[in-house]
Amino acid sequence: MMRIIATIKIALRALRRNVMRSLLTMLGIIIGVGSVITAVSLTTGATKQVESQVQSLGESVLTVFSGNFTSGGTRGGWGSAPTLTVEDALAIAKLPNAVAVSPEVRDREQVLANGLNWNTQVQGEGPDYPQIRNWHMASGTMFTEQDVRSLAKTAVIGKTVVDQLFPNEDPLGQTIRVRNIPFTITGVLAPKGFNLFGQDQDDIVLVPYSSHMRRITSRTFVNSILVQAANDQVIDEVQQEITDTLSARHRSREPDFTVRNQLELMNAVTATSKSMGFLLSGVAAVSLFVGGIGIMNIMLVSVTERTREIGIRMSVGARAADIVVQFLMEAVTLSAIGGMIGIAFGMLVSLLIAYFGKTPSVTPAVWIVAAFASSALIGIGFGFYPAWKASQLDPIDALRYE
Repeated sequence: MMRIIATIKIALRALRRNVMRSLLTMLGIIIGVGSVITAVSLTTGATKQVESQVQSLGESVLTVFSGNFTSGGTRGGWGSAPTLTVEDALAIAKLPNAVAVSPEVRDREQVLANGLNWNTQVQGEGPDYPQIRNWHMASGTMFTEQDVRSLAKTAVIGKTVVDQLFPNEDPLGQTIRVRNIPFTITGVLAPKGFNLFGQDQDDIVLVPYSSHMRRITSRTFVNSILVQAANDQVIDEVQQEITDTLSARHRSREPDFTVRNQLELMNAVTATSKSMGFLLSGVAAVSLFVGGIGIMNIMLVSVTERTREIGIRMSVGARAADIVVQFLMEAVTLSAIGGMIGIAFGMLVSLLIAYFGKTPSVTPAVWIVAAFASSALIGIGFGFYPAWKASQLDPIDALRYE
């Protein structure tokens, strides 16, 4: 142990002989490691933000959209034609791994209350909607299945609607008018903020889907159907069961509906951040390689400059292995110090970008360890040849070297 400490001291003493040269040599390692930490921090932060926002949409959720058909040579994607019904939702609810189902009907409407008006999203939903979306009630209660059957004029509103129509008031029990139809407010949803697409989730009024379809819009089809699977492990199975069930019900040659799950949404949204992470990692790898070449170059110069010193060490009993360890330790020390500075630099840059860009930054501890280990390995890999070359010098020739 004492021998290792002594070798490290010798290495540090050698590096201090020319501080500026040592710093410039470490620059490639610093930039490379710093780029890795920055890329990983920003990519991980963006991924976690996406995951949290997707989770805010609910856990193990699938969405069935109308559309995706071909008719008379005309092709349409999801939402292009009304093809889903309440009966479809009831059939899906009978699937063994579908724990909650809510038919959806959506429209933007001008609503009035308390002498004020506000244009908002009015959605017809089922009683399972809060469970599916993992959305708690701030106050009051959600409407019930009995409200759905009786076409009850009850409503649950979001925080934004409360702020716009009932400032500094308790909205529970008050009336909100949709197309001049009075709905009694029975509950207020907990604030959720903006979703992945920049939409205010709290700017919403929920009513029973039956009331929306019969009292507000007089429509017979629903826009979509929300389905919650028992867990993530069966989500693909449930997706296939929904496809089979609706295909059998609709008796169409091609599916006139589209089924999407959260994993597809998450993969689509995180694709860009992952691509950027790979790009930055590629730049970091090149920087690390260039830094390694710099270390090899400066160590070869050091061997040449210290040829006489090597000869003296050999003449007093130093073995070839001792010379290898000495120069290898100098290379590792150089790259390790550069790695530590690079880690600090990368974390600082990622925090600054996160602060000014209003984006999250998360630096996993495993990547800090990996970055430091990589810098040390670069020192070993690129420092071995100069160390080996130093150990192969002839002591007599080395002592004669001027």
